Amino acid sequence: MLSRVADNLFWMSRYLERAENTVRQLDVTMSLMLDTSDTSAETRWQRMMASLGNPVGMEWNGDLDAMASKLIFDSLSPASVTFCVNGARENAGQVREEISSEQWQRLNRLFHQMHAPLAQIQVRTSINDLLASVVDGIHLFKGVSDTTMIHGQGWQFIRLGRYLERAYATATLLEVYQPDLFQVHEREDSGYQYLELVGLLRCCTSFEAYCQVYTADLSPGRILEFLLLNRDFPHTIRYTVDGIRHAVESIQRTGGRRPPDELTAVIGRLHAMLGYTTIGEIVAGDTASFLHTIREQCMRIHELIYHYYVQYSIQSALAV
Repeated sequence: MLSRVADNLFWMSRYLERAENTVRQLDVTMSLMLDTSDTSAETRWQRMMASLGNPVGMEWNGDLDAMASKLIFDSLSPASVTFCVNGARENAGQVREEISSEQWQRLNRLFHQMHAPLAQIQVRTSINDLLASVVDGIHLFKGVSDTTMIHGQGWQFIRLGRYLERAYATATLLEVYQPDLFQVHEREDSGYQYLELVGLLRCCTSFEAYCQVYTADLSPGRILEFLLLNRDFPHTIRYTVDGIRHAVESIQRTGGRRPPDELTAVIGRLHAMLGYTTIGEIVAGDTASFLHTIREQCMRIHELIYHYYVQYSIQSALAV
């Protein structure tokens, strides 16, 4: 596969995953702001911004409706939903011949939905419905991708982008929540913490899945264990790292270049760290450092993928 095609499919997928993550966090944050706890709206907004990478120009100004609208529609801000949808559509347009008509139609429909005048009205009258419809559009695209596209190298690069973005975003979210929830003792039995824990699970669409494993007994340790180490739920870090590993292996099997030893080692090291470390060891050690290491490893995987599959030299390609 041409490096240009791999790059476009990879980023198309990452942008859509990033848009979905932003929508979910905004929806949950706005719901939590309705609670009359000691936590201010500004604090909740700042925490959300930290989990989204502290984007420039999104500082709290006291007007929630205006800030929410900006996070959704500001096409010049890399953090906004519209910017991500625009980026996904632009990348898809560059490789129109590599994706199915159904994929293009779904993505194009989502693009026009974000730019329609009705969306601007809806954000003021029923923002929750708007956010839900955006998530539905992204889910439809993912479903159509899985059912209408050949599961070859192109599809694997889509999976690779999706899982790498999700692993990094989830690790960032946990790292941001970690000081407030996973190290709090004096407020452990308060309703405050219960709402915060539910919010964290909802950010990862995992409240029901968590309850199926642990019942509705919410505890920071169990939630951390679930979101880090569960191997069966698609939004846990363990699952996404497994997905990254399988995607890279499948790219090689379907005729791609053999992954360099360094990329295999980084993915293998991250996979082993999640597969052979217990939650007791994580909590007893430095949880923040553990989560930060996951983020660093994800960034290193991205760099190696780019260096080896996208920006490689002709000489290195011929040498393989």
